[in-house]
Amino acid sequence: MPHLSISFPLDARLDPDAVEEALLADGAISVTLTDSRDDPVLEPAPGEVRLWPATCVTGLFQAEAGSPELLMRIAAIAGVSLSELRVTAIADRHWEREWLKDFVPLRFGARLWVAPHHATVDDPGAIVVRLDPGLAFGTGTHPSTALCLRWLDAHPPAGLRVIDYGCGSGILALAAARLGARRVDCFDIDPQALIATAGNAAANALSERIIVRDSDTQLPERADLLLANILAAPLCGLAIRFAALVRTGGGILLAGLLDAQREEVTRAYAPWFDVRCTDSSEGWSALSGVRLEVSPCSPSVPSAH
Repeated sequence: MPHLSISFPLDARLDPDAVEEALLADGAISVTLTDSRDDPVLEPAPGEVRLWPATCVTGLFQAEAGSPELLMRIAAIAGVSLSELRVTAIADRHWEREWLKDFVPLRFGARLWVAPHHATVDDPGAIVVRLDPGLAFGTGTHPSTALCLRWLDAHPPAGLRVIDYGCGSGILALAAARLGARRVDCFDIDPQALIATAGNAAANALSERIIVRDSDTQLPERADLLLANILAAPLCGLAIRFAALVRTGGGILLAGLLDAQREEVTRAYAPWFDVRCTDSSEGWSALSGVRLEVSPCSPSVPSAH
């Protein structure tokens, strides 16, 4: 059945949740909010709705529901004139399959691939993580995730105990396990991420080696490698905690920070880790480091060597 897409600019004075509810009550099948310009919105906290400075609202309606009266009601909901509504007819398609067509296998480094379950990877030496897009962050398309995946491909954690801190979809945990990690403990403050990681581990037959936890306080031992693809502010705040979670001589990989934030994050970790910039892409950076032989509680910064 064909559909109508009706879009309009969101007035910053309006509550986006109220606008969405009004459109759904008026027959919208779905409502989406998108960026009208090109302003980045970094990952919000669970339950937080953070919008762009210029936001576009789009409601999808059955074509047969389209009428001048509907357009007038939507204009009233949006507080705009009829001329500001953008109405587009959309042919009928199986939208889930159409969407997945755009999600193709991606290679990171020499051997590591991330591919949807329906796709074929034509590479006999490939190490494949199967992952379909979902609610939790992380499919490999974001530059910070790609940086981490390339690093893991170049530094396979074979036989290591790994922590994925802020696991999102579990993509880094899946990659680490596929590359030989003997155990990966995963944490996230978002319950949806824990559900997604557990589901993706099961779908890749990795549940025995990927352990999903809502707390990092009961780990059996310190990690050989800690992965954290989050944001600069929480990375800085977690430096002393990560020092307590990683054994002396163990490794750390930090991502989710902008190029301009490298020095700030490096300084935060300098008391406990010898940190270096590993790679950068499209304005995002990844840092890797080695745990120094110093107490996590020590306030002193080790001398350079």
